[in-house]
Amino acid sequence: FSALKQNLLALRAVRGASTLSEQVVRLLHPRPRTLWSRWLEGFEANRLEDRFSKSEILEFYLNQVPYAARRRGVQQAASYYFARHVSSLSRQEMMVLAALIRAPGRLDLRQGQGRIAPVLKRLGQQMIKVGLLDQRSVHQILNDRLQLRTLEGLEVDASHFVRYIQAHHEPAKTPQRTTLDVEIQHLAVKTLRHTLQQLSPYRVQHAAALVVDHQRGEILAWANVAVDQAHQSDIDAIITLRQPGSTLKPFAYALALEKGWTAATLIHDAPLTQMVSHGLHAYKNYSRHHYGWLRLRNALGNSLNIPAVRVAQFVGTGPLLKRLHRLGFEDLDKHPDFYGDGLVLGNGEVTLQQLVQAYSCLARGGECTSLKAYLNEPVRRASVFSSGISAIITDILSDPDARLLEFGDGGLMDFPIETALKTGTSNDFRDAWVVGFNHRYTIGIWMGNLDYQPTQGLSGARGPLLALRTLFAALNQREEPRPLLKDPSLVRADICTDTGLLANASCASRSEWFVAGTEPEESPAMEKKALKPPAKFRLRQPVQGLHVAYDPRLPEHLQSLALILESDWEIQRVEWWVDQQLFATTRTLQAEWPIARGSHQLQVRAWVKGETGEIKTDRVDFLVK
Repeated sequence: FSALKQNLLALRAVRGASTLSEQVVRLLHPRPRTLWSRWLEGFEANRLEDRFSKSEILEFYLNQVPYAARRRGVQQAASYYFARHVSSLSRQEMMVLAALIRAPGRLDLRQGQGRIAPVLKRLGQQMIKVGLLDQRSVHQILNDRLQLRTLEGLEVDASHFVRYIQAHHEPAKTPQRTTLDVEIQHLAVKTLRHTLQQLSPYRVQHAAALVVDHQRGEILAWANVAVDQAHQSDIDAIITLRQPGSTLKPFAYALALEKGWTAATLIHDAPLTQMVSHGLHAYKNYSRHHYGWLRLRNALGNSLNIPAVRVAQFVGTGPLLKRLHRLGFEDLDKHPDFYGDGLVLGNGEVTLQQLVQAYSCLARGGECTSLKAYLNEPVRRASVFSSGISAIITDILSDPDARLLEFGDGGLMDFPIETALKTGTSNDFRDAWVVGFNHRYTIGIWMGNLDYQPTQGLSGARGPLLALRTLFAALNQREEPRPLLKDPSLVRADICTDTGLLANASCASRSEWFVAGTEPEESPAMEKKALKPPAKFRLRQPVQGLHVAYDPRLPEHLQSLALILESDWEIQRVEWWVDQQLFATTRTLQAEWPIARGSHQLQVRAWVKGETGEIKTDRVDFLVK
């Protein structure tokens, strides 16, 4: 009523009609500006003041109040207009930031300083009235011209972004503002160029970075960089299909959590050879080491390939592919059999834009939004994972302890602010990736050569991670850091580190998160199963349907096929029967068979120490060409 009276007497709007507490409520819960919403804001403001002091409410307001150019809070505004920390501002500059709050768009200093003069004058008179300033100081403040930070010289190479908009958006009838942030775009370009120069021994020529505000779904930086002018390219690496390496693994693990696994589920990391088409493929971890039985948290945190393949087998390639489609990986358009278990290791092709959009889903608690290039562009939303499952995957990706086996303690992956991240490296080191997110920003970086030549051993943890750290260090200075999204419905329980079961007094333990109802139980039967897997007795090579070919470079009499048996039992004697004829008797689990063209059949009979009678494998048919 006081504001209404003042505005009527002045015959113009000189005062708003909401308190600071009500404006904080509006920042927390944006609503359409109606009488009903104003009524609700009044009640909520009273509740806010019951819980927090006036100074705490004011502090939150000053850190979140919007300014022009999508800056939030007085610190971002101080950096944008004056290139200084808020603590180093002059009295004039502080008054300007306070005055700009009234109408940040209309009073924007970048559009001219004339409009803010009467607002500053009124503010100065009020400060004289309450004894904060004298008339002389106010006169000097009003007559001194502000020295604004110049934006000239900031390198804004956004040609690829412009072409992307032209190709994927209808021509606008009126001028539209894009979401691109000049400072972040400049920072991304500068960071990539500097990092490429540092990586010259790795023979990497190109890099790309995509930075988004996943809270708003806005693209803030779209950077493509070459190591020098000679390697500049019109190819946009952000929307170019490349093999993603290990960056798809978190989504397979999320699907496994949906199907009943937990972060404490044990997965066997041991040599794995499987049939691919008519041949054998031996899966290997990046480091070529195997760690035995590991909890899911450590398998994902260390980005181990063999556990990831076992996860893919558990969830199924078809369901995994469907979920990846929902995440936005529309270019993975082949039949599931085309990819097989290798899908989780990155044998398909995706774009950096698709990767960043998918990781933004995890950052938002499983809710996916389209990435918009225009400020007024509508955003499409879809829920792909539950908030609880997204929070567990996020917690693993931000857990330094979960990646100790492969990545060690500290180093580039040890971020000072809570950050979830995942690296990836494709075959022959052609593509190096890293994607990471904090509470607000998601960043994806790719490095490689656009002519598809391999780099000299560049991995995601060596090259792109350097650039990611630099970008996050700068972005974290723009606002107060906050923790990653948590889900209050998750249950925390102490588990034994070696079994994944509920902790007891006789085991080393750690705390783990579970979706409610999936916490492990402590029982002798489960403990026995976890510690001692079922006994194994099968042929590892050849497998059913294997095709073997002669090597034309070698004489036939020098060529042989290794017959390999896998067994957890202590074997005393092994008989190798080829085409129903005894070929050899050994005390080891391997024999060399001189290959002969044609169709063949193999069966193994063995005798176990301490047991009576023989055991047999299934018959295996294979072909020698």
